[in-house]
Amino acid sequence: MAIAQVKPGFAFREIGDIIEEHAKKNNVSVVRTYCGHGVNSLFHCQPEVPHYGKNKAIGTCKPGICFTIEPMLNMGTYRDVLWPDNWTSTTEDGKPSAQFEHTLLVTEDGVEVLTARTKRSPGGPIPRIA
Repeated sequence: MAIAQVKPGFAFREIGDIIEEHAKKNNVSVVRTYCGHGVNSLFHCQPEVPHYGKNKAIGTCKPGICFTIEPMLNMGTYRDVLWPDNWTSTTEDGKPSAQFEHTLLVTEDGVEVLTARTKRSPGGPIPRIA
């Protein structure tokens, strides 16, 4: 739902509002520790794209910007715990969590989902749900 709104001029902070509203309607929480990010020659560069509502992300989408949306949705608390390996993260309450990620390219009049499955992908395309 957030991806469908991406276009030039769209504020990065609004992505979190859309995701959190949908999450709350479905009785799940959104992790606040991790966020989407820019894709460039640096790993996890600007812009930062929080997935929770009422965040203070700065900036707006402009043609040519490439970034990810990758919310982590949880059946319990949004609070997470980082394991000693400094990579694995779990929910504080141990309830199930899932992460989804897409890489987006802002175009002159909208967005291209660079990680979308196509007709040539194994299993074919996945229809978009509005």
